[in-house]
Amino acid sequence: MRALLFAAACLLAGCAERHAFDEADHSPGPPQYGGSLDIGTVSITLSALSWDPADWTWKANHDTGMVREQLFAADLTQSVSRGGTQRFVAEAYLPPETLRGELAESWEWEDPLTMVIRLRRGVMFTAKPGIMAARELDAHDVVFTYELLNASPKRIPSYFDHVDAVEARDDHTVVFRFNRYNAEWNYRFGYGYYSGIVPRETADVDRKDWRNVTGSGPFLLAGYIHGNSQTHVRNPDYWDTETIDGTAYPIPFVDRVVYRIIKDEATYLTALRTGKLDILEAIRWLNVEHLKETTPELRWSRWLASGGNFMALRTDHPPLDDVRVRRALNLAVNQREIVELFYGGNAELMAYPQHPGFGAYFQPLEEMPESVQALFDYDPAAARRLLAEAGYPDGFEIDAQVCSCSTGDMDLIPLLKDYLAAVGVTLNIRPMEYASFLSAMTTRTHAPAYLMGSGHVSPTTTLRKSFVTGQTWNPSIYSDPDFDARMERLYETRDEAERIRMVRDMTVEILDQAPYIWLPTPYVYSAWWPWVRNYGGELRAGAVRPGPIYARIWIDHALKQRLGFE
Repeated sequence: MRALLFAAACLLAGCAERHAFDEADHSPGPPQYGGSLDIGTVSITLSALSWDPADWTWKANHDTGMVREQLFAADLTQSVSRGGTQRFVAEAYLPPETLRGELAESWEWEDPLTMVIRLRRGVMFTAKPGIMAARELDAHDVVFTYELLNASPKRIPSYFDHVDAVEARDDHTVVFRFNRYNAEWNYRFGYGYYSGIVPRETADVDRKDWRNVTGSGPFLLAGYIHGNSQTHVRNPDYWDTETIDGTAYPIPFVDRVVYRIIKDEATYLTALRTGKLDILEAIRWLNVEHLKETTPELRWSRWLASGGNFMALRTDHPPLDDVRVRRALNLAVNQREIVELFYGGNAELMAYPQHPGFGAYFQPLEEMPESVQALFDYDPAAARRLLAEAGYPDGFEIDAQVCSCSTGDMDLIPLLKDYLAAVGVTLNIRPMEYASFLSAMTTRTHAPAYLMGSGHVSPTTTLRKSFVTGQTWNPSIYSDPDFDARMERLYETRDEAERIRMVRDMTVEILDQAPYIWLPTPYVYSAWWPWVRNYGGELRAGAVRPGPIYARIWIDHALKQRLGFE
């Protein structure tokens, strides 16, 4: 195995990062209207999961965020490609200073537990034959959306427990009445995963049917073919603008945006190389050097994955309920070898559950206690001692599920199997198609070992969703009443410096408990053709929501023609 890793590294190392944009992109000239933008998003292999907000699907903002808007979004004028400091690649974390009102025009605390949001006037829901005529979005739609989500049996446990009521004070004023402060108030129902505002007319329609999707956003959903494509067309009545060199232009610029759904990696790489994709947002490091050699015109951005990779270990399942066994499995895996050889150095040894992009919330491994640092050292002898101490001197056998949708995980799990076999632990690998894989976790029928990726989200949510008792995205079934109670206190803490201290302490504790086999976090590459203008590799303007980014892109048709693609 080691020889194979070395061979792969020797063949594929040396991918020098290029600048994500050149000087011309800072002053891209007047925008051009028209044309089609074809995109391989970060979820290129996955079809839409659901169109119904009451289904609480994690990918809803990706799938509907061109059509549905939120109270808040990222202020893209702060992006690096526009001369700012923000890259906007985080899966769901927007520091407060980067927020702008989207549907919200202004907001203020009326008292310590009452948030008042004034809505932007003149924002129109588009007409949907058989459902509704075009009309202005109002506060009653915000209340309807909240109540739709809150009443859903699929609601994430505790997600809205801090909210007593959401009320329409008048047609353009929404009042959130809290029973306690929650440090994530603006994420939970502002720019988060489940925050897209829908018209109240959808109460009586089949919201699972894509044909019934409507909203106030820059595009209309015009077509959807499962496993093939998702097509959006320009909303000619959209309210927002983009300012270029002091002039405000109506957006969106392009007539059409198509999400291409392609499961095969070789196929979507070919689609990029041949110009059938204008943008491919997620490219494994293995493919970068070849693309740079064969298609030197491409622009590039490199970013540390916004989701962690790990093998969840069911702490409710013997022998994984013993922390000594879980720590032994970590010691048996050579994480540093995976960084250097499997990822060719394109990974960080420890970047989960906290992400370096979280600033002071992130504590580097070298600053952590020795007991945590030891989990990232390869020590099979110590692993065997711990297993013997726990009563498993000859090891044991467990099933391990992996999603066939992830080429990287399918390549990685045989290595994990070999590492663990060296200390007597046998992994029975069970590949699964994505829908079944996800369903197994959410219904708690998944295997004792479960190789997956999960978003960092934010410094606080990454701890809550992954390790609080009963949470949907807690694949290790980790449960500690004291940890749960501290999580509640963390959310109620208004002082950020104190929240940083608490997050650091709780992160160290959860790393020490090893409910996962902690694995390196890889770097990912995005590439796009130079005719894609007003773009610098931004990925999200809210939780997994790229819509506002795509609405501000235009196509340089003359350049595309010169390059022979138009």
